[in-house]
Amino acid sequence: MSDPLLSIRKLTKRFGGYTAVSNVTLDIYPGERIGLIGPNGSGKTTLMNCISGSLFVTEGSLLFNAQEVSGLAAHQRTRLGISRTFQIPRPFRSMTVLDNLMVPLEYVAYRGSVNAHRARTDALSILDDMGLADKANVLSGAMTQVELRKLELARALAARPQLLICDESMAGLSSVEIAEVLEILGRLNQKGIAIIMIEHIMQAVMSFSQRVYCLDAGELVCQGTPAEVVADPHVQRAYLGT
Repeated sequence: MSDPLLSIRKLTKRFGGYTAVSNVTLDIYPGERIGLIGPNGSGKTTLMNCISGSLFVTEGSLLFNAQEVSGLAAHQRTRLGISRTFQIPRPFRSMTVLDNLMVPLEYVAYRGSVNAHRARTDALSILDDMGLADKANVLSGAMTQVELRKLELARALAARPQLLICDESMAGLSSVEIAEVLEILGRLNQKGIAIIMIEHIMQAVMSFSQRVYCLDAGELVCQGTPAEVVADPHVQRAYLGT
């Protein structure tokens, strides 16, 4: 097996006297499809914020491609290859869909070294992959919920990630729309992008993931294949109270 793409050791995040994530250790390998589950308040988003750089860890180590990144700012981690979506889509609503992609392309993927024509061509290619090519010149503030979810993925993809964190990318979508997003994520994974899916829609996360981690009260209580995790008593207690 190859070396881990992301290696987390004893990661802890505290807010004053409250411990949101406690002593989490896990590895994610290149090209893996990982599910992260847990009840509300279990620390899933906090953990992902620590990985992406929205939050700094209190204790522990976070290695990406064998480089310690726990002290780096979010934009520095993005340039190394860690990208993410948000539970609530955050496009530049006064800008067109195309211009929303030009920002990460110019300032993250190419770091200002590419001309606008190439960035536009690449942005249109990404939008085509997302099924949004016909929305290129539409203001993002006028998009539907599923279109905004796809735009979030497109913006994250424009940063050219090796690791993509999808934080509830299917929340509020219909079953047909969920299938669309899963298909897109599958295509991205086939290109070699490792994906962490945080999701409450259990059928979606279990069908997508090769391995699943479960958090409860900030602690990692279970890991394994989807079948192993579903059968685990810790997971059943966390979700069902049994």
